[in-house]
Amino acid sequence: MSTAADTAHDVHSRPPVAAPAAVGLFVVLTVLAGMLGPMQSAVNGRLGAHLGDGHLASIISFGSGLTLMLLIILPVRRTREAFFGLPGHLRRGTIPWPNFFAGLCGAVIVLSEGISVGALGVATFQTSLISGMVISGVVCDRLGIGVEFKQALSVFRVLGALLAIVATILVVSPNFELPHALGLAVLPFVGGLLAGWQPAGNSNIGRLADSMLVSITWNFVIGFTFLTLAFLIRMATGHAEFSLPGVWWMYLGGPLGLLSIALMALLVRRLGLLLLALASTAGQLVGSILIDSLIPGMGIVHTVTVLGALVALLASGVAMIPSRRIADAGAVRDSAKPIDAQGAVDAGAAGGDLR
Repeated sequence: MSTAADTAHDVHSRPPVAAPAAVGLFVVLTVLAGMLGPMQSAVNGRLGAHLGDGHLASIISFGSGLTLMLLIILPVRRTREAFFGLPGHLRRGTIPWPNFFAGLCGAVIVLSEGISVGALGVATFQTSLISGMVISGVVCDRLGIGVEFKQALSVFRVLGALLAIVATILVVSPNFELPHALGLAVLPFVGGLLAGWQPAGNSNIGRLADSMLVSITWNFVIGFTFLTLAFLIRMATGHAEFSLPGVWWMYLGGPLGLLSIALMALLVRRLGLLLLALASTAGQLVGSILIDSLIPGMGIVHTVTVLGALVALLASGVAMIPSRRIADAGAVRDSAKPIDAQGAVDAGAAGGDLR
């Protein structure tokens, strides 16, 4: 599954162009856009509970998103040819093969939504997910994964990672006496840890295809294929049955994720990556608490849940404070080279456009 960070990561070098008077409005819009993440989690969680199978729920969510993306890219010759050309690039090794499988990270997140949201609630799920992403971001920046420059482990970045761990402990603490629920809370945290690498893979595919829309579609194809093959094995061994929900809004998980991606791609150009990331994280946490509080049966909002969400937001802000860059001449040279392959484009050509 693709996330808002995928697109935002690809345009991090573009300066914000919004006038100071408009920044407040764009921040509010970003907070509202961030609330789409919890809405997607709530839909997929309810779908998993309705079907009694979170795995099948994740397939339906991925399938709805994939269907919508195919309807967008296939009618256009340029994006259609770029999409069908990706398997050839994989065979030829145009770029390292792991980039083509970044969609597996999204599959883990959506799978964990279908399995764990019903038991944990949206707030606990989102906080665990964000905490994992904070730690992953710190590690990826240090190792130079998906970024042009490595960043040293400053006091602020280490503090942000530690606060993320504290936030996770706080939100799962009501489940300490419920080993099953505690185990479920690990799923979104692991998904968040994996998500740090996903933007790099999706961004490289976007440059290769000269289209972020093609990259997002490929992301859905990989996630959907992986989840479906695993489900077919379960069916063959008698451990699963296929069924579809009769409620229309249970098919909205994938489209909600795509809408979030599109909005973030537009808003990042007005706010810049740092402010966008903070505002969208706030939207995710506020939205998740509101959903659990206002929708019956979604989850119980404990005092420690709210406290954990606040700590997660603080962790995100602290971890984003820039640290000293670590020179890596080889990585810089490689990032400046065009992708040398048939039909490929210069590394900077794709930008962050959703096209």
